[in-house]
Amino acid sequence: MGLHGFVNLRRILFLLPVLLLFFCQPAWAGNRVALVIGNSAYKNAAPLSNPVNDAAIVEATLKNAGFDVVQTRQDLQAMEMRRTLRDFADQARDADVAVIYYAGHGMEIEGTNYLIPVDATLERDTDVYDEAFSLDRVMLAIEPARQLRLVILDACRNNPFSEKMKRTVGSRSISRGLARIEPATANTLVAFAAKAGSTASDGNSKNSPYAAALVKYIGTPGLDLRRVFGFVRDDVMKATGNRQEPYVYGTLGGDDVPLVPAKETAKETAKETAKETAKGPTREPAGEPAKEAAKEAAPSPTLRSEIRRDYELALQVGNKDALNFFIVQYPDGYYASLAKLQLAKIDAEEKRVAAAEKARQAEQEQARLVNEGAQQMQLAKAASDLKAAQEARAAAEAAKETAQHQAAQAEQRRVAAETAPAAKNAAPSATGQPQEAKANTDTKVAALPNPQAPVPPPSPAELAKSVQTELRRVGCLTGSASGEWDAASRRSLELFNQSAGTKFDTKTASADALDAIKLKPARVCPLICGSGLKRDGDRCVKIACAAGYFLNGDDECEKRKVRQAPSARLERREREAAPARPARPEASASNKPEGGGMPFMFFLP
Repeated sequence: MGLHGFVNLRRILFLLPVLLLFFCQPAWAGNRVALVIGNSAYKNAAPLSNPVNDAAIVEATLKNAGFDVVQTRQDLQAMEMRRTLRDFADQARDADVAVIYYAGHGMEIEGTNYLIPVDATLERDTDVYDEAFSLDRVMLAIEPARQLRLVILDACRNNPFSEKMKRTVGSRSISRGLARIEPATANTLVAFAAKAGSTASDGNSKNSPYAAALVKYIGTPGLDLRRVFGFVRDDVMKATGNRQEPYVYGTLGGDDVPLVPAKETAKETAKETAKETAKGPTREPAGEPAKEAAKEAAPSPTLRSEIRRDYELALQVGNKDALNFFIVQYPDGYYASLAKLQLAKIDAEEKRVAAAEKARQAEQEQARLVNEGAQQMQLAKAASDLKAAQEARAAAEAAKETAQHQAAQAEQRRVAAETAPAAKNAAPSATGQPQEAKANTDTKVAALPNPQAPVPPPSPAELAKSVQTELRRVGCLTGSASGEWDAASRRSLELFNQSAGTKFDTKTASADALDAIKLKPARVCPLICGSGLKRDGDRCVKIACAAGYFLNGDDECEKRKVRQAPSARLERREREAAPARPARPEASASNKPEGGGMPFMFFLP
């Protein structure tokens, strides 16, 4: 065997484990298809506002996660729903991963769950067999998928059809929410927005609490599905005051099963190694080793794009687990420094909360000792502990503000640096023609500035406008985002402080307040309606009183007083104005005969 054959043999031996890694990758990193359905415009029941919006954000999340096919259908009638499920089953037949997300009305009869099209009437309980689609029928559409099957049902709302539905058999049960299910096929999960027998909330924003939490986590690269739905459960229970608990039915194996793979580099590595093997041995230029080493060290545009996408997803999740996972995947580089700044901000906030709690406990302990009349030595120690706790709290608050400011500035620099190449490419050239925009602006990521470099802060008007925009999004400001920090803006920030438990200065708009408001995924401030209006979901409607009632100054329906007839009023006035009659004189005891008879009376002539 010559030198050339020996080198090729070594490359083949090196390629072998890489190829094994590629072919032994989890199948859920392969072909992925999804069907997203949002039914809102029900014809024979009150329409739902959120399902269409929920379907839109789930569609965007799955597309950003790299799904090969994402079909979205809205307001499906029975015939359209039947055709859609049949067509999607054909696509799932060639897929490794198949996902169905449904938002709309659902119901349970005799232990079977049904999804309801928008044209369903359901006058009788038996109509559900003809006008609705059982969950078993839906799961048949994803059964051909080779590795992972997932059905997500945001359909546990309070069902209006069951209230007016005629019962053909008195013993037939119709329960609240959906019924528990045990998937018969391995590697199949069914996720409910609320556990069996309970109902889900639509929330106070354009998206349901379940959908808002789902899109935060389901697209995280490398995050196991069981952890995804665990995080979703925690967020929904927090958003609903523990009134709604999502639940997942079905089991998976011992390996992590992410819906979005952490990295798909094995295939690219195998391809590159195969190309090098086919070329044979090559001689490197003797005078350019440093340049070649620099080329190998610099990440490719595709890898830089992947790193940026993963960082933005970790930033969107916004917790320590996601950021730590990103740093493990990409321990060095510009985005690793940004992720560490975000982690430092979270750590600083946790330390601030712990210090504040310790100071509160020290203050309560001192008050307790004072009330109990403790000895001077105990009071002195309690005062010393309180002073130390207050100093620690002040230091933690200062550290939190510094970390938050650094992270916000670094993120502003990143956004500005990544949008600058696009703006430059869009500018007209000397010939008057616009320059051709590059297909991937991430090629400039390697040249981004140092995160610690100073950056000019936004103007007060720009900062005020950004804060006002976010306050409008979370329902604390009803006016427009004009950039002028007026009395209405100060009141709205004060309302946010009361609702979110923060203590931002309302006199001016601050970057800290902006960051805190951005972290809120949905409405924070309660909906406040004016005089004569009442709250109906996420809007104000006019208060209507029944016949014989009127709306008083307290926005309550009060019964009208019946006016008396004029004759009745006149008689009552005459009775009140008439003088009292004198009492009749009674006979005195002196002229009364014994036995109570009439007295004797004498008449003189």
